[in-house]
Amino acid sequence: MVADMTSFEDMKKLEASGDVSPSEQKDHIESEASTEESSEDEDSDESAAENELEKEEPNVGSFNSEHSADGESELSTPKSDFYIKPICEKCKARQNQSYEQVTPRNISKGRLLLILDNEGSYQCSVTGLMFEVSDKVKITYATLSWSKYGTYLKEPWKFVGPIFDVKCDPTILKAIHFPHSLCLGDHESDMKFGVLHIKDNAPVIESSSDHSTSHIKWNVTSLSPVGPIVQTSKRIEHHGVVLVYKVLDNHPSASFRVYLATNNNSDVKDIYKDVKQSNKKYIKIDKPPTCQKLLEEKKKYRLISEPEADITPEEIQFTLHAVRFKGYFEVYFEQPVSFKLSLVEADSDLTVWTTTLRECDWNTSNFKETAVKRAENGIKRKRSSSSEEENDNKKFRGADTTDGSRSNKSPSITEQQLMRIAKVFGKEWKQLGISYLNISKNDIDQIQEEDKEDLAMQKFNMLLEWKKKAKDNATIKDLYYSLHDPDVPYVVKKLLQDMMNEMEVEPVTFSGAL
Repeated sequence: MVADMTSFEDMKKLEASGDVSPSEQKDHIESEASTEESSEDEDSDESAAENELEKEEPNVGSFNSEHSADGESELSTPKSDFYIKPICEKCKARQNQSYEQVTPRNISKGRLLLILDNEGSYQCSVTGLMFEVSDKVKITYATLSWSKYGTYLKEPWKFVGPIFDVKCDPTILKAIHFPHSLCLGDHESDMKFGVLHIKDNAPVIESSSDHSTSHIKWNVTSLSPVGPIVQTSKRIEHHGVVLVYKVLDNHPSASFRVYLATNNNSDVKDIYKDVKQSNKKYIKIDKPPTCQKLLEEKKKYRLISEPEADITPEEIQFTLHAVRFKGYFEVYFEQPVSFKLSLVEADSDLTVWTTTLRECDWNTSNFKETAVKRAENGIKRKRSSSSEEENDNKKFRGADTTDGSRSNKSPSITEQQLMRIAKVFGKEWKQLGISYLNISKNDIDQIQEEDKEDLAMQKFNMLLEWKKKAKDNATIKDLYYSLHDPDVPYVVKKLLQDMMNEMEVEPVTFSGAL
């Protein structure tokens, strides 16, 4: 992922021919052969290990980590990646509303499946990828790492979004729009957009056909690893995220890792792997990750804590380098307390990101004890076959674990709020109702019979039915508990979080992506 590690001797040759000369390819590929084979073996082994982890996730409600018998740190891989929609006043980045939102199935560790029934334009709610198809089709795809493929790039080319491995009939999949992390407010005219396409282990730079404030469009030629890039000699600004992890142990002290990254699934995946490979156990603290200010390449940033904590290093320079090169902030408290973290620009002290961490974020009653016990004993269970876990999950969804009681109830959810939520439900609304909201198939049939033509009203009436059945437990927070599952679309959970924030209701924190 380091920009100056490359096989491209002459960018003019690349631009003229669209790829690298055979002699240069040979030199690079021979020099990388042993590394590539080793990397492929590691990827294969890691994939097998992750598949095994997927089958045997720990039964821990708000902690997404466990510890293997040999003492190696193993965080449960998130059920899917997540797409954080960029909202930027400077470049007016917004999600494309003309593309139908679809939620994929997770068919294996990290690999997603979309089954599209008709010609049209669709956006994946998990990754942000947008697809243009000419017929019904199945598309499988997975996020890859720039740590491996970024070595093919040389300045002034830079990767600016996640790289994907997409499998589909290329005669039906006409175009892919890749999400990027760039802010195009001031520099769009200085950039040349394209994609890096890995064909038969050889890099090819192909032109993009269009771009927007959030995506780079590529007309499909063939399918193999491909990701968005730009050519520019200037420093560019990115929409960024900050991710927080805490060491999970029985010590009275508290230690955290704080990562700074672009709003880029490949970066997030690399961070997850970096944490996973640590010799310590970690949990992910679920806090709003989006930076309020843009991240600028080669600018230095500081992390500040209130009250004061031991933070190392003092500064980090933001780069597109691999996680293992750019590192992270370590925050240490001798005695854990609630505290405020702020990321600021080193030269101006302007705040880029801030959050408050409370002990309940990582020390939720009962769950920490269970998590540590499982971690120490190396216990793994199959989620689908554990009746005990089912009971725990039901109990978890029904209890306010921030203070162990439900005495401070919020007002019941209103019909206006239900309609707002109904509008973000996708095609899977019936499955969500049956799986998470205690709605029966007979309820669904009756709702559809009453409002045959109005899909929005069908979704609204399903939520209204949930409210009637929930009675006194029909607040926004209750609905958030019920729907906080990896298989529920991110847009639904994000809206519920936003609505709680509007009402100044603090949601229970969960580890992992939404």
